[in-house]
Amino acid sequence: MLTLLFLTSLAILLSSLWAVLALWFQAPGSTVARQGLMIGWSVAVVALLILLWQGWIWQSLVIYVVMFVLLRRWWASLKPSNDRDWADDLARTTHGTIQGDLVTLHNVRNFNWRTEDDYDICWETREYDLSRLHSVDMTTSYWGLPAIAHVLLSFGFDNGDFVVFSVEIRKERKELFSEIGGFFKKFELSIVATDERDALRVRTNVRGEDAYLYHTRLTDVTARQLFVSFVEEANKLATTPRFYHSITANCTTLVFNMLRRIIGGLPLDVRLLLSGYLPAYVQKHRGLQLDYSLKTLKQRGRITQSAIAADQAEDFSWRIRQGIPGWEPETLPSGQAPIK
Repeated sequence: MLTLLFLTSLAILLSSLWAVLALWFQAPGSTVARQGLMIGWSVAVVALLILLWQGWIWQSLVIYVVMFVLLRRWWASLKPSNDRDWADDLARTTHGTIQGDLVTLHNVRNFNWRTEDDYDICWETREYDLSRLHSVDMTTSYWGLPAIAHVLLSFGFDNGDFVVFSVEIRKERKELFSEIGGFFKKFELSIVATDERDALRVRTNVRGEDAYLYHTRLTDVTARQLFVSFVEEANKLATTPRFYHSITANCTTLVFNMLRRIIGGLPLDVRLLLSGYLPAYVQKHRGLQLDYSLKTLKQRGRITQSAIAADQAEDFSWRIRQGIPGWEPETLPSGQAPIK
């Protein structure tokens, strides 16, 4: 009997922990109002646990189940939206059309960043010829713990163009990111296509992040399919919003699911969640340059200083690729701009 009471109490406590966090991140009203709801729930749970251990077992369980079911019904009523007061850099949703080899992308971000709060807003429509798709590079950008990084994919074309796809939380104006909030419907999910100078400069030159670029070994067919998958996923989000989730729908797992549909056979791995270690996972599955150790690829792939030095230069993409394995001048296709 004591074991049953203990397990029941543990289940109530764990579910209540989820409940108070859900109320904190999503309950309507002011901070004081949300704190009041959290305190009210906690007091009710403590009272029910006391009754439970005093022998009022079924009565306590019935009351708690009713409370939790009502909370879950409220939780299910929370729906994602594309209609909020978004931060400027996420105000628009990328979407595109594909006609044969020609892809037209709308709302490609090309901001000129000076500081986090000082920038020129620019959204563009761009066209890309998939028959000229030449490369896929992966960038991991760190801002704190080595296990956590933002992952971006750069698609390069043999005319010297680069476009970056980034899976982002879609922040509202003045809203701050929270890893825990990512479990509680705090943010919508967004796929943003950006000019590479925008996508990487804002992280290294403006936000002070530490970035590493790796040239991947994706085949031309896989690279094309992945590009198309990004466009299709962006189109879905533009019409059917979705919540960001810190595990199931983030900058790594969303891309992994795309690749798994294309390639198949890719196993799950904790490094898909600890995105800072993602390069080791990609290398293990022969996705990076084979003639180099991961240590060498990371050392030579660190682009932080070269991005800071290149800053607003027109040939930003070429400058940051100097010395990166896989981007030696002799590997460039005919007609592509050389690395300067």
